[in-house]
Amino acid sequence: MSLPLENLCGPGKPLAAEPPDVAEIAGLLRSGRARLFDAHNASLSLESRFDLAYNAAHALCLAALRQHGYRARHRYIVFQTLPHTLGLGPEVWRVLAKAHDLRNLAEYEGHVDVDARLVTDVIAACARVDETMLALQSIGEPR
Repeated sequence: MSLPLENLCGPGKPLAAEPPDVAEIAGLLRSGRARLFDAHNASLSLESRFDLAYNAAHALCLAALRQHGYRARHRYIVFQTLPHTLGLGPEVWRVLAKAHDLRNLAEYEGHVDVDARLVTDVIAACARVDETMLALQSIGEPR
């Protein structure tokens, strides 16, 4: 277990230790990759592409966290832990954290304000997550 992730576990903290479940992780990867593929479809509205890209990123980041033996108590934490789960920096997790904030505005307040640049950035950040997962899988490290 990663010490930074372990430090985020406990009562009132955003993570819970839970052994990885291979079937769950495989399902998250399938879902994330299918949604990422669909997010590239330029015939869809920007809002739909954003929703697909955000949910793809969430599924892939959650798969990485689960692979390390943790479960998130809050959606946002899967993005903030990317430096510890996949070694990805702020150029990736900040884009995804911003997408999370915008997703919440849309989901809870009905305020949807996405533009083409944001959708492109979220897709690119999600693709980096997927590429890193695939690279780690190929060398046998936790994904």
